[in-house]
Amino acid sequence: MKLGLRLPTFALDGDFSSYDVLRNYVQRAEERGVEGFFVIDHLLITPPAYACSWHDALTAVSFIAAATKHARVGTMVLVLPTRNPYFLAKQLASIDVYSGGRLVLGAGVGWNAREFELAGVPVNKRGRIMDEYLVLLKMLWGEGKTSFDGEFFKVRELEMLPKPVQRPHPPIWIGGGSQPFEKIYGEQARGIERVLARVAKHADGWIPHSSSTAEMAEKDWETVKRYAREYGRDPYSITRIYSNFIYIKQPGEPDAEAAKRFSLYSGMDLDYWREYYLLGTIDELARKIRARIDSLEGVDWVVLNPLTFEESQLRLIADELFPRIEKQ
Repeated sequence: MKLGLRLPTFALDGDFSSYDVLRNYVQRAEERGVEGFFVIDHLLITPPAYACSWHDALTAVSFIAAATKHARVGTMVLVLPTRNPYFLAKQLASIDVYSGGRLVLGAGVGWNAREFELAGVPVNKRGRIMDEYLVLLKMLWGEGKTSFDGEFFKVRELEMLPKPVQRPHPPIWIGGGSQPFEKIYGEQARGIERVLARVAKHADGWIPHSSSTAEMAEKDWETVKRYAREYGRDPYSITRIYSNFIYIKQPGEPDAEAAKRFSLYSGMDLDYWREYYLLGTIDELARKIRARIDSLEGVDWVVLNPLTFEESQLRLIADELFPRIEKQ
């Protein structure tokens, strides 16, 4: 089991937008044994889930790759259908080459209608676009020239260079599944079954929603396993990733400090953060994380999202919380 960090690359003034702060933080984290650094992708502020926007994901990944030596770097997750597949294939291959084969593409179908409108992509077709995109992207990264005749993408005898260092391609982790959708958006979720089928068919790894409970994750995992077997895949060959936002409290510490940090990016409230994210003492969070790990029959990565670049939280995560999770 590996420890990764999803970084708070919020598009805010101050430390969140300082390369010196980012570089120093990931270098210290790598020295503490962190094996992966990931970033969120959103073009806009997307309330109510998020109260801020993020720096461009691929630009941030490039800077992180330059600042580190051995750790994996990638997106968690990139809104794939809003991107041009040919430009993206080249961008990601270039990052993989320059990083020495350390790229992970975490990808998701997206949901924010305004982002799709600005990208000129029909939001109601995003699932079909992504299914086609995943096939095409792997072909563009493969050997030789690509010919593809799909509903949304058509190309003949196209050779895309450079090719990624990792063969046959960088790992593709797909995010999605159940979450407390009604609490966030005030309506019932749709299409979860299709998302899980996509994971089973195309993904090298699966990232359940951060706000998914252990019960939700367990049910989704059973669905992924069922679909994987229908597609002739061993479901246990799919990398499983637990990710969540985190603030570690000292025993007796009031919630005010945690609320100050969660409110930097989240449009939800304290009750939501307590129930679905990781807000608590090391003992409390170790039990909660362990329950999520067990719901997936084990995970390959634990990827935690600190809310600031504070050294104190990094130390607690890397030196105290993660070793306790490993031993349980």
